[in-house]
Formats: sequence, C-alpha cells, structure tokens
Amino acid sequence: MAAEDPAGNAPSRSKRADAQRNRETVLTAAAEVFVTSGVDAPIRQIAAQAGVGMATIYRHFPTRADLVTAVYQHQIEACAEAGPNLLAMADSPLDALHQWIDLFVDFLVTKHGLADALQSDSDRFAALHAYFLDRLLPVCAHLLDAAVEAGDIRPGTQPYELMRGIGNLCIGRDNDPRYDPRRLIALLLQGLQRPQTS
Repeated sequence: MAAEDPAGNAPSRSKRADAQRNRETVLTAAAEVFVTSGVDAPIRQIAAQAGVGMATIYRHFPTRADLVTAVYQHQIEACAEAGPNLLAMADSPLDALHQWIDLFVDFLVTKHGLADALQSDSDRFAALHAYFLDRLLPVCAHLLDAAVEAGDIRPGTQPYELMRGIGNLCIGRDNDPRYDPRRLIALLLQGLQRPQTS
C-alpha cells in the first residue's frame, strides 16, 4: 500500500507512461535507422540507437513486420498532425503547403523497402496503404483549399494527384545520387502558383 499515491494507481500509470516513452523512443530510432540502413537493419542497431535493450523492442514489437508497420503509422500520424499546425503558424497557406510537402517527401524517402518488408503479409501492407490515404489525403486537401482561397495557387489540383505525382518524383532517388527529387517537386509546386500580377 505504501507505494500507491492517494488515488491508489500511480505506479501502474507511471509504468504505462514509461512504456509509452520507450515505445516512442524505439519508433523514432527505428525510423532514423531505416533511412540509413533500410528496413532490414539489425534489431541490435535500432536498440543501440534507441538506448534500450533488444528485449524492450521485442516486447513492444514481436516481429519485424510489427515494427515496420508501427514506424510508418507513427510517421503518417506525425505528417497528418503537422498540416493544421503548419497552416496556423506559417506566413501564408502557400508556405504551409510547401513545408508540409517537405515533410511528406521526408516520409516517402524513409519508406524505402516498406513493400518488401511487408511482402509476406499483403493484408497488412494494404491496410497500411489505406491508412496512409485516409489520414493524409484530407490534410493535403485542406492545405490546397486554403492556398486556393488565399489566391496563392490555381484551383483544380486534386490532392491524390499531387501526392501521387510527388511520390513518383521520389522513386528515382535511391539509385542515382545525381537525381534530386526536391528540385523537381519545387518546380511542380511553382507550376501550381498563380502568376503574380504587378
């Protein structure tokens, strides 16, 4: 009884908070390792990056597919939550759209190897892809609508087309160090803008 707080439940709440912090730390570390070493990176490398034991990783994510799925869900959520925040803080809706596209490109770059990692579980991959669209299409649509309403870009751009186009521009990055998708994405976004009238 001495370990309990006046509400009688602090120890378990504290353990849950610690477990959640560990989970977040592992997800962040795994995302960083995936960028540099791919999704097949050794679990010990992720554990070292996170500063936790391998048992901690396996406790939260029993299989590699569990870890890979959780990393991408975590990144999708971060990208989705960033949209409204950027719109509230940026100088203009166009700036918010540009900053969000930068985050979206960062996400796509870390997605390297995702399909292969989840190949044995096509249902899991399909569910993750549907989650990606469900969470990010409305955010992109909201940013586009705000930029159109502000007179920054022309109307008519569909969020799916824009996201798909950006994804296609990112594909060639892995195999050719001379290829910079961000430069082409900047040109694409420039093409959406309304001509400035003097």
